[in-house]
Amino acid sequence: MAYTTSRRLNFGDCDPSGIAYFPSYLNIMVGVCEEFFGAIGSAWPDMISHRKIGVPTVTLDVAFKSPGFHGDMMDFTVKVTRVGNSSADLEYEVRAGDRLLWTARQRLVATSNETHKALPWPDDMRAALTQHLERQDAHDSAA
Repeated sequence: MAYTTSRRLNFGDCDPSGIAYFPSYLNIMVGVCEEFFGAIGSAWPDMISHRKIGVPTVTLDVAFKSPGFHGDMMDFTVKVTRVGNSSADLEYEVRAGDRLLWTARQRLVATSNETHKALPWPDDMRAALTQHLERQDAHDSAA
């Protein structure tokens, strides 16, 4: 089941010509990812401060399709496409109205904030991610 949210493309996200500055997209994407984890019951402040779990990005592939402009309302669709032992793959589709602005594929890895090594998803986080899988056959215990 996909997660959806929206973000406005603000003045500070754009270059002087009013077109989105691509590093701003990545910053916005991190905020959307944090919001997604909160929505599935794993708020980052709790994960980081109390559970000592981080979810760094280890792979990121972004394809820019159409320019975004200052004032655009960007609609994000986030899909969980795979859940591994300690990793998860997310796909993003970002639109402004009927324009596809960009897409991204991201692999996150659950890590200990104390050892900085990968750790298996805790049962509650695995269950929440699995509930949002686009395909139920997308489990991969190898990763």
